[in-house]
Amino acid sequence: MMCLRALAVILLACAVFPDRGFAQDGIAPDALVFATVDRPPFSKLEDGEPSGFSIDLMQAIALRLDRPLVFAPQPQFADMLNAVRDEAVDGAIANISITAARESEMDFSLPIFESGLQILLPKEDSTLKRLVGVLNGDILTLGLLALGLLFAGGMVMWVFERGRQPYFDRPLGDAMFPSFWWALNLVVNGGFEERMPMSRFGRVFAVLLVISSLFIVSVFVATITAAVTVDAIQESVDSINDLDSRQVVTVSGSTSADFLAKRDISFVGYDSPDQMLAAFASGRSDAVVFDGPILAYYVLEDAAGNSRLIDKVYRPESYGIALPEGSPLREEINRALLALREDGSYGALVKKWFGQGFRTQ
Repeated sequence: MMCLRALAVILLACAVFPDRGFAQDGIAPDALVFATVDRPPFSKLEDGEPSGFSIDLMQAIALRLDRPLVFAPQPQFADMLNAVRDEAVDGAIANISITAARESEMDFSLPIFESGLQILLPKEDSTLKRLVGVLNGDILTLGLLALGLLFAGGMVMWVFERGRQPYFDRPLGDAMFPSFWWALNLVVNGGFEERMPMSRFGRVFAVLLVISSLFIVSVFVATITAAVTVDAIQESVDSINDLDSRQVVTVSGSTSADFLAKRDISFVGYDSPDQMLAAFASGRSDAVVFDGPILAYYVLEDAAGNSRLIDKVYRPESYGIALPEGSPLREEINRALLALREDGSYGALVKKWFGQGFRTQ
């Protein structure tokens, strides 16, 4: 079994990291062989060498056990779990959620990380940007029409009032803006007492202009307010129930996909977190539901600041080290984990990969 497992690991490792020369160097007979997969910041398969929180933790455990350690990176999450089920490896480590279904097919260590599902969204627009966004053609047309009516109303008053009061006693070219200004003030402020219309037709027209403006201004303000409010409601997401009208993405076969399916929330599943996050970054999705720490790491690495994470955690879950059923390593790994927590090594790794203020739940 050891030879077959070692051969499988060599082939897997060479397929992912062809430059590392595993076949030439060989694997020590007592080496721990652990499958992993690309899941930053838990496991990062970059530059030909796995790294990340889970990778560092497994290395610390192997050091405690005084055993050599070899990682066998897998192309997909399911491949990693299959390697454990088939006993092709000693175990697997990444961000592996401990679930009842998986526990029926393999063993797990004590939890190595407490997590849960969270929602990733685009950064909220400011009120000003939202207002600009709702100023569509209809609203702009309505605004221009209102300005045109005010200009026309002012010019009508100039016709009625010129020769009757000094304010309107101007030539046509000079009267255009003062007449418009008078009509605008009449609508907005109720007019000027010292510039009350003097002609009979002017007074009737001014009263009609004021009364009609009450309806025009009310409709205009209500239209803009409604548009901004609707846009804000559509953008706002406070809970998982607000995702019904959004294009949601997650990783196929993950606990988050199972969670969304049980909540009857439509989603698009991707083969990997990289593909999922690429769809989000390109605007092809409105929301991501996935493991909170991975989404938090994405927000942290988002230099443009175009993303935000909802604080609420759904379906709290624990990550563990997956082991074949009946693995004799379980007790040894658990003792090593407890020792790493007690001496502060575990806390140092959390601080290294998630920051000073981060706390697992």
